[in-house]
Amino acid sequence: MKPLYSVLALAGGLLLLVNHAAGGDKGTVVTLGALKSTAPADWKSQAAANKFRAYQFAVGDAELVIFYFGEGGGGNPADNIARWKSQFLPPEGKTIEEVSKLDKLKVGSADLTYLDIQGTYLSKNPPFDPNAKTERKANYRRFGIFFACEGGPYFITLTGPARTLEQNKKSFDDWLKNFK
Repeated sequence: MKPLYSVLALAGGLLLLVNHAAGGDKGTVVTLGALKSTAPADWKSQAAANKFRAYQFAVGDAELVIFYFGEGGGGNPADNIARWKSQFLPPEGKTIEEVSKLDKLKVGSADLTYLDIQGTYLSKNPPFDPNAKTERKANYRRFGIFFACEGGPYFITLTGPARTLEQNKKSFDDWLKNFK
């Protein structure tokens, strides 16, 4: 009987692998206030690095983080957009306004302010530590979303190499638009 159990266990394991490879993994359901959207299956859910991170994903070699500072916390859209812009240097001969785009969207009952910016990212960890060393990362891009909804706001940042964000822009935008 023991060999039969081994064969069944092996078959079950192979079935799980085939199901995962064929897209059987449906992705993580992300809940922001009363709204939900399922993250693409290829976004790798990670343990949140600190208590202000509601969700964290690896999107290829980029990082997607959803911050939550409590209902009404974390500042207003203008302050967050200004801070996100201050974390980038534009290419020589350009202004920060020339390498950033700001949109306003309505998704379900949420109002979104969407910043798309690229240039040299001034990475600092931890971000608010005055003694933290700043690392310059050229050819980076960020999608920064102020997600205003009941129980929010939430702050979504997808930051990484510009090529990675370009490859994932459609799936990121589709994910945002699917919050219901």
